[in-house]
Amino acid sequence: MKYDVKDLSLSGHGYKRILWADRQMCVLTSIREEFKKKKPLKGFRISACLHVTTETANLMITLKEGGADIVLCASNPLSTQDDVAASLVKDFGISTFAKKGEDSKTYYRHIHAALEHHPHITMDDGADLVSELHRGKGLSNGVVGGTEETTTGVIRLRSLEKKGLLKFPIFAINDADTKHLFDNRYGTGQSTIDGIIRATNVLLSGRSFVVAGYGWCGKGLAARAKGMGAHVIVTETDELRALEAVMDGFQVMPMKEAARAGDIFVTVTGNLNVIRREHFLSMKDGSIIANSGHFNAEVDIPALKKLSKKKRMVRDYVEEFTLPSGRKVYLLAEGRLVNLSTAEGHPASVMDMSFANQALCVESLARSAKMLEKRVYRVPANIDAEVARRKLKSMQVGIDRLTPEQKHYLASWELGT
Repeated sequence: MKYDVKDLSLSGHGYKRILWADRQMCVLTSIREEFKKKKPLKGFRISACLHVTTETANLMITLKEGGADIVLCASNPLSTQDDVAASLVKDFGISTFAKKGEDSKTYYRHIHAALEHHPHITMDDGADLVSELHRGKGLSNGVVGGTEETTTGVIRLRSLEKKGLLKFPIFAINDADTKHLFDNRYGTGQSTIDGIIRATNVLLSGRSFVVAGYGWCGKGLAARAKGMGAHVIVTETDELRALEAVMDGFQVMPMKEAARAGDIFVTVTGNLNVIRREHFLSMKDGSIIANSGHFNAEVDIPALKKLSKKKRMVRDYVEEFTLPSGRKVYLLAEGRLVNLSTAEGHPASVMDMSFANQALCVESLARSAKMLEKRVYRVPANIDAEVARRKLKSMQVGIDRLTPEQKHYLASWELGT
């Protein structure tokens, strides 16, 4: 078994945290029990590029129980939990390449180590693994399909598909209702607030909190910030989402105006340079900037560095930039995902659904990928519904079923007033 982790002696602490998370992941646990018996992934090599957290560890363990031969690497240089990486190697025998704070060279060396596994199935969070494959870094005829966890990765993969360059089918886990309606909204909302507070220890109540982007992540973040007593401002480029934010009770304005009004800024758009030079110049003294989108490109960090007279670290993950006016702004976690860089990411109970989708889609690929076209697919509706059914069961929640009469009514055009 090959691996590259920070310190194997951290495994004891990681093992306990993995088990703690497992207690909150009842759906994934139920799938694991089935995988143990059926071994649907026997003979399949899987390369996964995901955030190396306790929740991901339980997904990897589930896939291994299903018979898969797995290599895991990190999908972000700052999101790795080193004790978890150590435990995956030492306690669960899973090849892992991940170190918190790794530089770009090490990051891509780890991705290439995962590709040297010659996977049949890929798993991605941000599409870096698949992008390297499509650049010729290890692509072979053995790849039958893959999965993609997050919004940014799906955008990249759909670009590949549109250009006719995608070389195998991929399930867009992010598009599952049991993913974006819950993970993106409740998970990102809570964990982003958690990351900001852990990094800064600031009081949110009474602050002007700017949310850039009102997709599912932005909706969750805005709601949580409001719940903490902040005055929430939303910026958007999409008319419908902007209208929705207004109807939800938030103030909506362009970033140019929000830059002057905000105290805390968080980007969750999946786009480039959302906060730029002209915005930095308008910000109040002491403004805090964070990103919860996948890549650190949402904040124009090169422009901020070029603009500043000096910079220094004032707390762990808090970098102070002094602007020409003498005003100071603070960038959290190098502009990387603040919820995973300074906190622990989404709670296990919500990742339970996302990773249940991952496990079931990998099983589906192992069974029938050869029948699929080289496209980005939504998660099949039956898998989405099965994850919801299992989650409700784990929560001991019952629901009604349609009667034959109701089914007939919904399927008929003849019945009226």
